[in-house]
Amino acid sequence: MESAGIPIVLLIGALAAGTAAAQASLERVATIEMPGVKGRIDHFAADVKNQRLFIAALGNDTVEVLDTAANRHVKSIAGFGEPQGIDYLPETGRVYIANGTANRVDVLDGRTLEVVKRIERMEDADNVRYDAAAKTVLVGYGKGALRLLSADQAEPLADIRLAGHPESFQLETLGPRIFVNVPTAQQVAIVDRVERKVLATWPVARAGKNFPMALDEKNARLFVGARAPALLLVYDTASGKVVARLPIGGDTDDVFYDVARKRVYVVCGEGQVDVLRQETPDRYALEISVKTAPRARTGLFVPEMQKLFVAAPASGSSPARVFVYQVRGEGS
Repeated sequence: MESAGIPIVLLIGALAAGTAAAQASLERVATIEMPGVKGRIDHFAADVKNQRLFIAALGNDTVEVLDTAANRHVKSIAGFGEPQGIDYLPETGRVYIANGTANRVDVLDGRTLEVVKRIERMEDADNVRYDAAAKTVLVGYGKGALRLLSADQAEPLADIRLAGHPESFQLETLGPRIFVNVPTAQQVAIVDRVERKVLATWPVARAGKNFPMALDEKNARLFVGARAPALLLVYDTASGKVVARLPIGGDTDDVFYDVARKRVYVVCGEGQVDVLRQETPDRYALEISVKTAPRARTGLFVPEMQKLFVAAPASGSSPARVFVYQVRGEGS
């Protein structure tokens, strides 16, 4: 349980060297417009080999396909019902898309972009993750469950029950645990994906609306983004204790950890990306806040491309677009 004595960590501003810090962290190198895409934009998936990005355009009931080599919009795929979570499986070339209002998961052939299977009766299907070692796809859905699907056949294997609807969740690669944000229960659930059961729950104290999450497995740190108030909570995954509470921009929906550069990228719907430098596993400093656009709260960090992609919904005369940021600075 979090100690009441842990203060909010005061982030060290980089105002005097703002321009230099921005160049060292993130540099916007392209903007990709998505014509005709209206409403909210949710999560992304990357096909690194073929240099493609898949984007769940929730408010448009479409999935958008981008060419990340040419920085251009390739295709808009219709027929979804509020697509939310999405993942690409490189071994099979399939794309798994969770539909919130259609209450199903659609499986696409990544080459033809045609639906090859639909998994029905999955109310409010949301975030999607791929366990490559176990060849299992995991989907958060309903009033509180993770569903395990076989990656090859897209057949249900099991459900793991939770105390509320799951938002972002992260998988260990060196262990069996899954860390799951359960905002309605104001907790992080710790799940054993081999035993298929909840091992423990960690409270999200003095904060709420814990939606995004990222994992630094090497240093045993879990980053949980909260919106009420706007904080990044850093958990020690060995003890479950909060070791840092960091003020961030409002309305975050995606958080990413850059292993090579020891940075945390927090995508905030307030209109910025906060870049936090990890000085030690318990100490962080604000390196820079990079301006994006209002309601641009989702994105994807692709370490193989050394790029961060951030989606901005259509607003006024501005079409929906994706900002492409080149990650700068040497890796460790």
